[in-house]
Amino acid sequence: MQDTFDILINSFIKDKIGIADNFLSLPLAIHLKENLNALYANQRLLAAGTGKDRLIDPEKIVRGDKIFWLDRSHNNPHENTFFDLIDEFVLYLNRTCYTGITNYEFHYTLYESGTFYKKHFDQFKNNDGRQYSMIMYLNEDWLAIDGGELSIQNGDKQQIISPNNCKSVFFRSNELEHEVLLTTKARMSITGWFKVN
Repeated sequence: MQDTFDILINSFIKDKIGIADNFLSLPLAIHLKENLNALYANQRLLAAGTGKDRLIDPEKIVRGDKIFWLDRSHNNPHENTFFDLIDEFVLYLNRTCYTGITNYEFHYTLYESGTFYKKHFDQFKNNDGRQYSMIMYLNEDWLAIDGGELSIQNGDKQQIISPNNCKSVFFRSNELEHEVLLTTKARMSITGWFKVN
């Protein structure tokens, strides 16, 4: 994984947006997608909220995704493999970039067809715990006509990133305003934040 971590962080250092095409292995991505689809089928996903108090947007004017928080207490072997990978990445970040990350949080994310998330920053105005944002995609055979791209405003440049399977995106939570463009089919990912106390 060292090479993949290097690719992600070197691109982050170069352009404030880290991208690695195979941060998740294909087998792990498949298993996590199966978990997400099962949660969705059993109506376990909840409408996502906005802000520190996670206020729900019933009209889906700002965001329309549904989420389910990952937790080791679920004792799901694939989620725990994912957490092992993230623990390894945190050690890498703290060793090579001196980030001081102390914890993290991740959730499954599903955008149904016709949904989006308008421009926002990930760090709360009244809580700077979130230091870095990370998204890992679970979408096989994604096409340009499917939409659902991540659009990041990076200075005077807008970067458009397709949500292809196994790809990961990494950036500072308080620096880059971003949005999820309208998707025309179900768009799945794991989204989370690396935090400091």
